[in-house]
Amino acid sequence: MARGSRLTRVAALGLLGALTLTGCDVTDREFWVENFVRWGWPEGITDEAEAMQNLWIGSTMAALIIGLVVWALIAYSIIAHRKKGDELPRQTAYNLPLEIAYTIAPFLIIAGLFFFTAVTQNEVLDREEEPDVTIAVNAFKWNWQFVYPETTGADGEPVDTVGTSTEIPILVLPVDRTIQFELASADVIHSFWVPEFLFKLDVIPGNENGRDNVFQVTVREEGAYVGRCAELCGTYHAYMNFEVRSVSPDEYDDYIAAREEGLSTYEALELIDQPGEATTTTPLDLVQTKVVEQLQPAGD
Repeated sequence: MARGSRLTRVAALGLLGALTLTGCDVTDREFWVENFVRWGWPEGITDEAEAMQNLWIGSTMAALIIGLVVWALIAYSIIAHRKKGDELPRQTAYNLPLEIAYTIAPFLIIAGLFFFTAVTQNEVLDREEEPDVTIAVNAFKWNWQFVYPETTGADGEPVDTVGTSTEIPILVLPVDRTIQFELASADVIHSFWVPEFLFKLDVIPGNENGRDNVFQVTVREEGAYVGRCAELCGTYHAYMNFEVRSVSPDEYDDYIAAREEGLSTYEALELIDQPGEATTTTPLDLVQTKVVEQLQPAGD
């Protein structure tokens, strides 16, 4: 009776789940289908993100296949070797072929996973000798400064964008161009993370600061994307947000030209018909004067 009651409850929950899913609109169903195909992996906007997505999907499918095989063997053992009487079944102390098989099989699985991971890692970290755009990213407690070293502003210095306590810094990038990021930290370890890049890199201070902390991407989608510090770097780590604004190559060239003429980030973005302020994140409410002061770049 108890077993029948449990089956009834399970059936009722299944029916409730089906009715709930039928209440979703088409957009929601498409969303869940797309995420199921990607096995929960978010959709990236760079060429490098596609390589990492393929590794994730392949690894997940391999794990699922192995899991199904293990579950099938467990089910077979339960069914084929269930108790059939009081007679003690034949005892097997050693099975050398089986022991060799389950020693070699995990090694082959690990070796295969390592191989595809290394190939993907090399592809993601590969760098062209002459990238189209170079961005110097300076991280400090607790904000970001983005410098375009190949430009010259009205003051004779390279164009840069830096955040404040009331303004989210916006990093403007062109699509379909190879972009090199050179990361540097003024104090502690930070981590440059744009979720849609499907990639993040620790910003480690030291003698090779800004030299070894380098990676390249090619953005393929226009839009606005939130960026964050992914390394717990201090009390106000949560304040280290920024925004990536990817635009067409022509819009990017117009933006840089406007910045070189002396326009601010806000004015240059408005000039190319882009919102002048960040749209993906907003500054947190800073109520302590000390925090406001520490959000200013060193030397100002």
